[in-house]
Amino acid sequence: MSLKQKKFVSVVVYIHNVEYIIDNFLETLYGVMNDNFEKYEIICVNDNSNDNGKEIIKNHRTSKTSNCMLSIVDMSYFQGVEAAMRAGIDLAIGDFVFEFDDIVVDFEPSLIMDVYNRSLQGYDIVSCGKGNFRASSKLFYSIYNHHSGTQYMLKSETFHIISRRGINRVQSMCVNIPYRKALYYNCGLKLDYIYYKPINTDAKQVQRLKKPYDTALTSLILFTDIAYKVSLFFAFAMMLAMLGSLAYVVMIYLAGNPVAGYTTMMVLMSGAFFVLFAILGIVIKYLSVILELVFRKQYHMIEGIEKITG
Repeated sequence: MSLKQKKFVSVVVYIHNVEYIIDNFLETLYGVMNDNFEKYEIICVNDNSNDNGKEIIKNHRTSKTSNCMLSIVDMSYFQGVEAAMRAGIDLAIGDFVFEFDDIVVDFEPSLIMDVYNRSLQGYDIVSCGKGNFRASSKLFYSIYNHHSGTQYMLKSETFHIISRRGINRVQSMCVNIPYRKALYYNCGLKLDYIYYKPINTDAKQVQRLKKPYDTALTSLILFTDIAYKVSLFFAFAMMLAMLGSLAYVVMIYLAGNPVAGYTTMMVLMSGAFFVLFAILGIVIKYLSVILELVFRKQYHMIEGIEKITG
């Protein structure tokens, strides 16, 4: 049997109404951690669940997990995966931190150590995923990667690990983190990705994001230039419409058959107002994101923390 790792690692787990799969996940997680680490901690962030998941976590703890420090963070109200995970990460003290947004186990348990061992090869962030995702997610990743201009392509993930240096870098970049993964891919540190083939294709996926479309839109505005390109497109379209209208007026005037042009004017005015409000919407979104990042210091609210020892 190989020697256990001496590095202290943290595992942050997002919990929200997952009592039907939490036991299987903990069985897998404890098995891997106990076999490979001398000491570690698990931080379960309970995002205002209304099932028995929290009690299952407490009852699952056995004498075989004496080398584990377990904490349960209770969020004051349902705040979504990003805020909840940030609360757990803020409490983590490990040299490396595993982040499990999704606790559906559709991978071989050895993959957890494959990700950890890859991080020891000089990667501050190592992610793993199965590569297949919904059409809406595929569209988001396609748009994001095309307009972000970053070194790494954003991909769908099952879980990942981040080094303490990576956490410090991300926290120094931004007070409020609306989408952790996008910021990880933009922090400038070395990153790697491991693909795996799902072994349990019948597993039900967990609804993880509080406002997935709002998070996607915020990420596109923060980390890509797509909003700027959209505003330029509308401005250019408006310019073409104005030139077309001008050419039409000149043509009618030279033909000696001038008309009132009421219909043309109404179409032009409608288009102008549409473009105006489209650009205004983009500007308002920019301002709301800036205000949230600058002034909203309290990003997550915790009701209580339980430290459970063996």
